[in-house]
Amino acid sequence: MKIFAVELKGKEANLCLLSLKQGMFSIPDCRSQKLVLSDAFDNQQMRQFQKSFKKLVEDYQVEHIVIKIRETRGKHAGSAESFKMETAIQLIDDLDVTFISNADIKEKLKRSPLSVDFRGTGLRQFQENAFVAGYAFLSQ
Repeated sequence: MKIFAVELKGKEANLCLLSLKQGMFSIPDCRSQKLVLSDAFDNQQMRQFQKSFKKLVEDYQVEHIVIKIRETRGKHAGSAESFKMETAIQLIDDLDVTFISNADIKEKLKRSPLSVDFRGTGLRQFQENAFVAGYAFLSQ
């Protein structure tokens, strides 16, 4: 199974492409580690974001999207832009989207801890939360 794990933060969608084949995890190369939405209140920009995301999914033959849930209130609440990006992703035709909470991630990591140090993955630091969310989802 090939997935895109996504962490939405501010006006950015941090992406991590992960694959699980015969019990082995891999991190395939991806031409884009993040998509940035310059203006969430401009219809053209939202359509461009959605089109770019859809193109990545098609190009890499991604079967599933995993989005890390953001808080709706409080200090760590998600921005309006991030919720609009989430909606744009969900509305892409024929795309399976799953949400994973911090509690679910912690529980799954407890049962099946990361077998590799994040620094050894070759991913950038801003992709860490997306990577952990994707790993937790695939280790079910």
